[in-house]
Amino acid sequence: MFINCVAGAFPNLLSLSPDTAQAYKNEEEAGKAIRESGLAREDIFITTKYSGLNGLNIETSIKNSLKNLGVHYIDLYLIHHPSLAVPDIPTAWAEMEGLKNAGLVKSIGISNFNVKETGILLASAKIVPAVNQIMLHPYVYAKQAPLIAYSNAKGIVIEAYSSLIPITHLPGGPVDKAVKAAAKRLGATNDQILLAWTKAKGAVTLTTSSKKTRLEGYLAAGDLKLTAEEIEAIDKAGAKGARHMRMRSILYRVSVTAALGCAGLLAASYLGLELW
Repeated sequence: MFINCVAGAFPNLLSLSPDTAQAYKNEEEAGKAIRESGLAREDIFITTKYSGLNGLNIETSIKNSLKNLGVHYIDLYLIHHPSLAVPDIPTAWAEMEGLKNAGLVKSIGISNFNVKETGILLASAKIVPAVNQIMLHPYVYAKQAPLIAYSNAKGIVIEAYSSLIPITHLPGGPVDKAVKAAAKRLGATNDQILLAWTKAKGAVTLTTSSKKTRLEGYLAAGDLKLTAEEIEAIDKAGAKGARHMRMRSILYRVSVTAALGCAGLLAASYLGLELW
């Protein structure tokens, strides 16, 4: 379950914002946490995703998600990956629009769609996706920049996942120096700098932790202001290290596939562990 730490797409986002998905198999646990929180439903912003689990269609899947979460509506419902939009993207998106029109979801969006796939969707859409949830960190920024620009032009908010990968999975890379320099100037932590960088790119940041102090630190990152020079330094370092990081990602994916098979690799991708 991810926590939306830097509100931006939805200004009224309040104290609890679980991000779940069928593929994560955590909807029931999230539902239990929601009930135990004691918060009113309107004080919770729930995101879940259609992951095509067990081959079920969108209509059946949303009903299962509502039951698992113990709620009557979802705030944001996403198509987890364009490959799951069957039989095609326009048809699947029309079904998503039907869910919104029926009041089962407040907003609908997409995840891991590229420019071409988003364009196919928009060509027939009656409702523009509220968000596109994508991997975004300095080592993939150059690759994702055209999609970010395209989404901004179309009124689609970017939600960023795996923004902390440079320090959690790939420490010691070219980005470290620029991040540490900014952290020293601001008296912040490296993870806070990466979250502030992501916000500077106009994205809503998704991240998680089991520690209250760390979550509080993530929230505080929303107030950090990086200079243009610091942002540029992180961008350049990310571009410089992209090729090296791609090779490390390939080796990582090969190791996951060897250990867990194709099913394990797909699960890793869903969980944001696929680095490229």
